[in-house]
Amino acid sequence: MLPVFDDPILQVEGLCTYYGTSQALFDASLVAPRTGAVAVLGLNGAGKTTLLKSIVGELDPARGRVMLDGTDVTRIPTHQRIRQGVGYVPQEQAVFGGLSVRENLLVGGINNPDKSGIDRVVEIFPKIGERMSQIAGTLSGGERKMLGISRALLSSPRMLLLDEPTEGVWVGVVEEIAERLEEMTSQISVVIVEQHVELALRISSHAYVMDRGQVVMQGASGQLPDDPDFMRYLTP
Repeated sequence: MLPVFDDPILQVEGLCTYYGTSQALFDASLVAPRTGAVAVLGLNGAGKTTLLKSIVGELDPARGRVMLDGTDVTRIPTHQRIRQGVGYVPQEQAVFGGLSVRENLLVGGINNPDKSGIDRVVEIFPKIGERMSQIAGTLSGGERKMLGISRALLSSPRMLLLDEPTEGVWVGVVEEIAERLEEMTSQISVVIVEQHVELALRISSHAYVMDRGQVVMQGASGQLPDDPDFMRYLTP
């Protein structure tokens, strides 16, 4: 049974998604609150990225639907979902490597008339403010992740989809990213795919565990690890 949130912003119902003739999602369902975070956990190849891509519109599900704030957005293109408040930070290529940090941010805020957005994301990630003229492709892994999140925030999302925001990030920077994400969850909805299980459970109130394209477990983040099957699905 899916969690009952008083005012969900996202309802994913029975998604079945294919890559060609190969089925990658099997009746995947998920609910996210208007503020706060839910985590999506699982081994590599479990279907987590496919789920996010289906939510944001990069993949078209064969069956099921995606409801954003009560509106069915399953068949509308990605750019329209972004305009309706969905922010997306992919696992790979979250920044334009050949552009400067400032140019990346300007692209991220191109459809947002609020010109103070860059100042706000620099307050969130001060390291980005120190790298404005630097080419994004020369940033460290952690700085690129911060820039990717900052770009997404410049569209003023109501919901942020994050695919592995701490992958390849030096351990000293992981905590900084985690703290900023915790702060964001008081204002927007966050759906986080993350291999760093403790971090994901700390940020989220509810977690979903995927295996072979299916949601096989879900529950409160503070209680799910007590289930004896939890680590079975997360151990190679």
